[in-house]
Amino acid sequence: MTPANTAFSIIATTSSGRPSIVTRFLTGNLRLRVRDICRQVCAENEVDILRGVLSSDHVHMFVSVPPKLAISDLVRKMKGRSSYKVQREFPAIRRRYWGCRFWGRGYFSTTNGAITEDIVLRYLEKHIADPTGASR
Repeated sequence: MTPANTAFSIIATTSSGRPSIVTRFLTGNLRLRVRDICRQVCAENEVDILRGVLSSDHVHMFVSVPPKLAISDLVRKMKGRSSYKVQREFPAIRRRYWGCRFWGRGYFSTTNGAITEDIVLRYLEKHIADPTGASR
């Protein structure tokens, strides 16, 4: 992380296609593809991924973002590109989410000022040990 960059913790949840129902489907090849797309978007925008976890129902990333990039733009690009590509590459997902959202609306982000970087990294390390666990 360069001194001018800001560290953010970002969480984005998947959608079930129906309100108020959480579906845990980020597994196997789909999970790997979403991970690769998020890495691509980050690399293209000069964002360093300090740590990241893909759970079965959400993505949690700790990233270092340059000041020229708004966090909302980064999340929009990651969610938009991953939804578009996944629905093109996985026919079952396209059928399930046709006309619906792949990702849940919105996202959560915070800088590491309210909590220490060490706490975020420890949380993510714990989450890496059980990545398929339900979000807490």
